[in-house]
This record gives sequence, structure tokens and C-alpha cells, in this order.
Amino acid sequence: MAEQYLRSVERTLAVLRAFTPEQPEMTLTEVAQASGLDRAGARRILLTLVHLGYVRHDERHFALTPQVLEFGHAYLSSRSLPQIAEPHLRRLTRELREMTALAVLDGAEICYVAQVPSPKLLSVTIPVGTRFPAHATSMGKVLLAAMPPELLEVRLRAAELKPLTPHTVTTREGLLADLAEIRKQGFAISDSELEEGLRGVAAPVRDADGKVVAAVNVSLDAHRASEEGVRREIVPLLVTTAARIEVDLRLKPGGHQG
Repeated sequence: MAEQYLRSVERTLAVLRAFTPEQPEMTLTEVAQASGLDRAGARRILLTLVHLGYVRHDERHFALTPQVLEFGHAYLSSRSLPQIAEPHLRRLTRELREMTALAVLDGAEICYVAQVPSPKLLSVTIPVGTRFPAHATSMGKVLLAAMPPELLEVRLRAAELKPLTPHTVTTREGLLADLAEIRKQGFAISDSELEEGLRGVAAPVRDADGKVVAAVNVSLDAHRASEEGVRREIVPLLVTTAARIEVDLRLKPGGHQG
């Protein structure tokens, strides 16, 4: 095995791990110290990562870009998470007769990894792999709200908050206010931000370590129920569904038990 061990890969991973929520931006010297490399070796790796898009360089400081989430996305999008969630999504769809879904964050977008159509509109589906801008969706806002402040700041600097409807939040200040409210209440409601007349309701899904790894969602016609009705009738069932998924994630990380 020794002859197959690549020190260059080990050193590259050491550089990536050097960045933490406490130190999201570092100088070359700081990266070298944190990774245990000399300045010349750290510099070559950093400049390579800058060229590939995984690190940005601003004057004297280096920082990770959202592109590093590609690595985690490949794991989260493996079949285990959707398999665990799908029975719970089907149960929620039966109870509410509305479309349900699960998504993960990938850069500035959410990516659907599971979806159950509404029995009322079986022809209306969102295929697995579909992406939407995170800032315009309830699931995206739940996932952004769970990010450490330093990483969220990096994400927002790289994101373009495009208006998809007249109701889409397109300012950094407005989005941060929404995220603060979502952290406080534990769920998100998005009205007509992605599509006119579409209301999305989302709650976070946490792994065994308490880290938010996905969001579960109900999509419905915004005109069918008031926001107060959604909070009273849909949010409790949605939060319960998220909790059930979390229990199964803790019981068996690779699949659904029971």
C-alpha cells in the first residue's frame, strides 16, 4: 500500500482542512502553519485550488469557495439519504395530499434528491436532480439559515440574488432578515418567490451530530390556505416528518430501518 499512497493528495486535503468556521480566511503563512506545510508547498497547492475554483484569493488572504461543497454533495446525494426519507415523504403526502420533497444545498442552488407528487396532480412532478436558486425557495432558505455566519457570508458574496418573481427577495439585507427569522422559528415559508401562486414550506433535517444536511418540503397552492393555516396545520406535520427522518438517519446511516 505504501507505494500507492500519494503525499500530494494528503497535503492538498490538509490545506482544505486548514480553513475552519473560526478562520474562514487566512494568509499563506497561516495556511502553511495550520496544514503543517512549508510556505512554498502550501502556496503551490493554494494557487492550484484557486485555478480550479475551490479557493479564492483576495489580496493577502485565501478562502474556500462554495464549489468545495461538490465533495459533500456527492455523498449526500447517494441513495442512502433519499431511501431513508422517501417512506416519510410518502406518508406526509398521504396525510396532506400535497407534493413533498427533500433537497440538499449545492453551491448557490438546492438540488432535489427525493420527491413525491401530489395525488391531486400526479402529472406535476419535479425530477430528482432539479436545481433552483437557494434564495428563492423555502428549502434553500432553511439550508442557508443553518450555515455558520462566516461561511454564509462567503456564500452570499458569491451568489447572484436574481428575481424570479416580483416577490423574490433580492437584497442581502432582506435575505439575512429572513434567515434570522427562520433560525428563530425552526422552519421557512416562501410565498410566490420561485413561482407565482406557489407556496413552499420547509424544515431542516439533521444528522446524528446535529448538523443540518438536508431540508424537507411541502409545496402547495398559495391561494388554498392562509399563512396562519399553514403554520397551524402543515408546519407541525412537516417538523414531525423531519424528526422521523432524523431518527432513521441515526439508526442506520446507510438506509431505512423498520
